[in-house]
Amino acid sequence: MHFDPAFYLFLAIVAVTLVITYFAARKQQSASEFYTAGGGLSGWQNGLAIAGDYMSAASFLGIAGSIALAGFDGFFYSIGFLVAYLVVLYLVAEPLRNLGKYTVADMIAARFADRGVRGCAAVNAICISIFYMIAQLVGAGSLIHLLLKLSYAKSVGIVGVLMAVYVIFGGMRATSWVQIVKAILLMGGTLVITILVLSRFGFSIGGMFDQLHPLMDGKFLNPGNKYKIPLDTISLNLALVLGTAGLPHILIRFFTVKDAQTARKSVVFATWIIGLFYVMTLFLGFGAAAFVGADAIKHANKAGNMAAPLLAKALGGEYMFAFISAVAFATILAVVTGLVLTAASAFAHDIYGQLIRKGEATEQEQVTAARMASLGVSLISIILALSAEKLNVAFLVSLAFAVAASANLPAILFTVFWRRFTATGAMTGMIVGLITTVALVMISGSVWNPEPGKAIFTGKPIFPLENPGIVSIPIGFFAAFLGTVLSKKPSDDAKYDEILVRTNLGPNAEPVSELDMVTH
Repeated sequence: MHFDPAFYLFLAIVAVTLVITYFAARKQQSASEFYTAGGGLSGWQNGLAIAGDYMSAASFLGIAGSIALAGFDGFFYSIGFLVAYLVVLYLVAEPLRNLGKYTVADMIAARFADRGVRGCAAVNAICISIFYMIAQLVGAGSLIHLLLKLSYAKSVGIVGVLMAVYVIFGGMRATSWVQIVKAILLMGGTLVITILVLSRFGFSIGGMFDQLHPLMDGKFLNPGNKYKIPLDTISLNLALVLGTAGLPHILIRFFTVKDAQTARKSVVFATWIIGLFYVMTLFLGFGAAAFVGADAIKHANKAGNMAAPLLAKALGGEYMFAFISAVAFATILAVVTGLVLTAASAFAHDIYGQLIRKGEATEQEQVTAARMASLGVSLISIILALSAEKLNVAFLVSLAFAVAASANLPAILFTVFWRRFTATGAMTGMIVGLITTVALVMISGSVWNPEPGKAIFTGKPIFPLENPGIVSIPIGFFAAFLGTVLSKKPSDDAKYDEILVRTNLGPNAEPVSELDMVTH
């Protein structure tokens, strides 16, 4: 029986990641190891892992396809994903590391000893992770279907089984090293394609723009090809820029280092890697438009998700195609593993450990609950991904960003920076932000389209924008504000003083009053 080179590269990547999982499992002795790798990663290791977690199928497959099919509008994703890390670096990374332990809910619960707050934060983390995971599984299904000729459903199932195995047996340590290996492979593969694309234009970026300008009746380099409504463009970028600071699978990575200083270093390291990568996505998209063509891209996948692998085939032949496809597969495996771990941790640590068992669950019981949750999350994500085959993965991820920015970010920022903020405000913001975002998506053109086959359902959308961020994000912040000012329960000033000191000086700092801080 003859197999393509891609098949053997797929096997090699799976084998390497399984070996990593095996050795990680041997070191896993506690809940801390399972959730955060014992906080033992260095700054550069965690920076690579963050980059590996963040540069998802949406980045590699979805953005390249969006740029190839929509020109300038597709590049909005690259800009938004990159700028988002400035919000993380300046507002979230250090306070989160100083206040949390295992999950985002730990950070908010550090100020509010309220079971409802922890429960809302955990549910949000699970929902956002599943949203994000659907995008990765859609990319995986399209990729494996193209390469190995397996059905879309079987392809999604294969990835679903693998991601559950990595989390169940390897925990955060295995997940981190799979992400580090993936980040190195992805940067290397993207750099090779970028050089090949530039070589075809005589290493002249101006020449590349000149050649591509006539595409789409001379509108390829102009905005407005995809987002006809200007508000849609603003909405998308709001979700991308603010959403990263609320993504639980990114935020829990700050718990894998020993202190806030190392967390800052890891974000700076990750930002450089991510920045270089997103600059190169421009060449992937433009190269696909020039050397593959929109018709061939759509023929392989209507949403454009196969643009990057097809570009590799056009420029480097079957072996380059196989290598880039295998890198894309590694990309998907690394990200879905992190997402499963995040959702499983939220269930096991927050819902089971703190709410159901009221903090009395043993570490072994929590780890067992996390493993069972991994299976459940994987199954739910697989089922949902089977109905989303026709959607672009970059677009799907942007919806997860909208949920994160609307439901998580208001609670995170107000917890750290607003003295009057209350538990009622936190719960109101998280619940209203989540429900509003999901509801607007369900009645938007992302789900409904008058033309059959272009969306999940055939029909006229009620909400005119593809991304709900411009509406749902202000509603999330306003709901948190309104829940606070209308709450009958006053804020705990002493607790806020403690939070203020801990966010700035570390988790072991002694609480003092603001007057003492000014005096000394």
